[in-house]
Amino acid sequence: MAAGQSLKIRVLGSGTSSGVPTIGCDCAVCHSADPRDNRLRPSILVQHEGRNIVIDTTPDFREQVLRAGLTHLDAVVYTHAHADHILGMDDVRPFNYRQKTHIPLFASEPTFAVIRRIFDYAFDNRVHTSHVPQLEVNLITEEPFDVLGLRFEPIPVFHGRAVVLGFRFGNVAYLTDHNEIPEASMEKLQGLDVLFLDALRHKPHPTHSTLAASVATARRLGAGRTYFTHMCHDIGHAETEATLPPGIFLAYDGLEIQA
Repeated sequence: MAAGQSLKIRVLGSGTSSGVPTIGCDCAVCHSADPRDNRLRPSILVQHEGRNIVIDTTPDFREQVLRAGLTHLDAVVYTHAHADHILGMDDVRPFNYRQKTHIPLFASEPTFAVIRRIFDYAFDNRVHTSHVPQLEVNLITEEPFDVLGLRFEPIPVFHGRAVVLGFRFGNVAYLTDHNEIPEASMEKLQGLDVLFLDALRHKPHPTHSTLAASVATARRLGAGRTYFTHMCHDIGHAETEATLPPGIFLAYDGLEIQA
């Protein structure tokens, strides 16, 4: 990204796979009056030179883009193929109607294999009697790639035993769904203005980072601002953020960041 160009990030969802409120739960966070405790599934919108790039199409994708007032979509980038990150893909169709063009999709080969299996009708090249998502597939590796003039650098992280991708673009990095960041990836996260990290809950989890572990990671990396995301209903916004060190915050749905 050239000097002087800026990014705008909007958090479309900051919750975990079941969202907050969680179905059937009577805990204080699920019944909180603080709108920051109401979390859709994890996704962000990256706006760059008038282009709208979404990272992950969650099951809440339709609600998220309506809430954001998004009327144009230029590209979709995927971190991995879990349900809470891909199942809203069919809702790109209204953008296809309006824009009358295919939308670029960027995903690793294993991630796209799952997307293709679930949404086979979108990629089978048959003539359809109704509208299907129209996507231009771009397979990515761990090498940097270009999304409409914005350089994305994949950041491999461990999500349990699986390796999934976070991304660095400019001086922003978005890492969701991780319980360990390899040293080689830590080296790629130096000198950031804005960093997003998974911080599921306080109690250890086999595939996600805890709040305390993410605080330690944030301190080590020393980004200008660090935001925690992918949070469950164990994390109340106001009371938790009050305990965080300077420069570390909880993301929330609708948060907008200039970088």
